[in-house]
Amino acid sequence: MKDILQELEHRRNEARLGGGQKRIDAQHAKGKLTARERIELLLDEGSFEEYDMFVTHRCTDFGMEKSKPRGDGVVTGWGTINGRMVYVFSQDFTVLGGSVSETHAAKICKIMDMAMQNGAPVIGINDSGGARIQEGVSSLAAYGEVFQRNIEASGVVPQISMIMGPCAGGAVYSPAMTDFIFMVKDSSYMFVTGPDVVKTVTNEQVTAEELGGATTHTRKSSVADAAFENDVEALAEVRRLVDFLPLSNREKPPVRPFYDSPDRIEESLDTLIPDNPNKPYDMKELILKVADEGDFYEIQEDFAKNIITGFIRLEGQTVGVVANQPMMLAGVLDIDSARKAARFVRFCDCFEIPLLTFVDVPGFLPGTGQEYNGVIKHGAKLLFAYGEATVPKVTVITRKAYGGAYVVMSSKHLRGDINYAWPTSEIAVMGAKGAVEIIHRADLGDAEKTAAHTKEYEDRFANPFVAAERGFIDEVIQPRSTRKRVCRAFAQLRTKRKQMPWKKHDNIPL
Repeated sequence: MKDILQELEHRRNEARLGGGQKRIDAQHAKGKLTARERIELLLDEGSFEEYDMFVTHRCTDFGMEKSKPRGDGVVTGWGTINGRMVYVFSQDFTVLGGSVSETHAAKICKIMDMAMQNGAPVIGINDSGGARIQEGVSSLAAYGEVFQRNIEASGVVPQISMIMGPCAGGAVYSPAMTDFIFMVKDSSYMFVTGPDVVKTVTNEQVTAEELGGATTHTRKSSVADAAFENDVEALAEVRRLVDFLPLSNREKPPVRPFYDSPDRIEESLDTLIPDNPNKPYDMKELILKVADEGDFYEIQEDFAKNIITGFIRLEGQTVGVVANQPMMLAGVLDIDSARKAARFVRFCDCFEIPLLTFVDVPGFLPGTGQEYNGVIKHGAKLLFAYGEATVPKVTVITRKAYGGAYVVMSSKHLRGDINYAWPTSEIAVMGAKGAVEIIHRADLGDAEKTAAHTKEYEDRFANPFVAAERGFIDEVIQPRSTRKRVCRAFAQLRTKRKQMPWKKHDNIPL
């Protein structure tokens, strides 16, 4: 019996070493942690239960039968984050470059199936050279199996991808279908075709970092949601994110203890809006002052900064926030901001996370660049996302809400549940200057008459009361009481039940 136990421990130690100490040292030299070290940092201490430690590949071509490392380049299992169950897989770059084989993918598929069955998030740590070339089409088929699991798990359990090394070719499509993608600066990259292929085909000279690094994907492409300085920071931030999310679509988001009064009055908000209607202010100040303990987890902070998305808690309960940002392009909606917000709104609706929307939007960004690139279709994504969302929706209009952009931003007409406005808000088809140029075109040469018409229009429409008279605004509230009113609104919506007409699925304007 003793010999058998020693044999078990020997095999375990062999598997834990992955590709051997030399390759582990090489991984550390690049500033990267190993697959197992990452799991240890991500999960609660001592909570990790590993599966398939002894799995090996079945390939016999190209001399592969001579090397059969245990685990086959990926560590899989489950554990807890702050006591809540999650499933995890972590690719091991020290074993055959973390390349994906038939058995490697089967291990990933097994825990994804378990996650869907048992209702818990899946966190994938990607650090792989891509498909294992020696296995040919079997490796491609394996990727296809993983993709199918991503599709089936979408909207069932939260899926989080961490890119902590290379992720190239077909491998990028698995993270692309997950809910959140986090990268590490200077050590991770994602692209469909690498710099060498790009140079051959298009004659463009580009580095791996420029083509698919963390900065590229968080600022330009919007593929990734955030980039962190190193592995340790990235893993800590993912732990923080999981705390905001439900385990599955069968459960509500977690309720955390809070020490911040729901009735807190924030008098500084009364002076947040500048007297000059063209002067910007920071919408994040409002979000932080409304949130429990000023805690805000922002999503896609570096992309489309004219709109803000992220999670806060109100009375300990997770709420998704979407807010126009007047500090950037006056908070205007454009292609990028509409795509960013629409994806976030749809995620929140999938997982029963209520939506709080702060509105200060002068309209959609004009120009040929926007029209040629399909601002109509992309703007419709946000409109569609809000309209189909059946979660509790509370909206606060702080200043401008003009034209179609007013309707798009979770208005009463898209089944907003509670719609508040500050006294400083202006709800109209357009600004006074533009309106006067259309209505009183004949008087445009007369400065005195134009000024009088502009003042008349402002007095009539540059306020929230016309909309309030028609019931499009439920209440005009004092800015200082925003936290109290919003908390009370969500409290009364906790038992909301709303369903869309039956359909196989919708056809959102992609």
